[in-house]
Amino acid sequence: MPDVLRPGLTLVLVGTAPSRISAAARAYYANPGNRFWRTLHEVGLTPQLLLPQEYPRLPEFGIGLTDVAKRHSGVDAALPGHAWAPDELRAKLRAHRPRLVAFTSKRGAAETLGVSTGRLPYGQQPQTLEDCELWVLPSTSPLGQTHFQLAPWQALAARVQELRGNPDAPDGVPAS
Repeated sequence: MPDVLRPGLTLVLVGTAPSRISAAARAYYANPGNRFWRTLHEVGLTPQLLLPQEYPRLPEFGIGLTDVAKRHSGVDAALPGHAWAPDELRAKLRAHRPRLVAFTSKRGAAETLGVSTGRLPYGQQPQTLEDCELWVLPSTSPLGQTHFQLAPWQALAARVQELRGNPDAPDGVPAS
């Protein structure tokens, strides 16, 4: 699936790889059981509930999308070791320079940062990634429903609103 990236984005959400359902639909987070689109709307990152096929609209709201295992699809546990491409992700972040980058699962963050998932708390991280403020979010996948928490998504949305609403604040960016 194509990246949804451009310079000037407030937030880039990074998945691991599209599910087989998403790959077949050619749309990000297309599994009807995935909470991604509902969560974006519920926490206020999008003003309306988008359908998966509307993913190209996300830059209207200052949001981009990509994956860290871009050339593969399927569940995280089934991805081969060579599927992960953290260097490619880092290059994209350097090229597009979003203010925030948020992984939509611990696994994608762990593979990119070279740490175990157990050492990654949800929420804002103390380090940056290619000069982007770094966040790790609970997966919205149906496979992770028992571990899903809305609070880290709400905290991210509050930070995005803070950056959008006060361009004169430190690290502020204009509204998209």
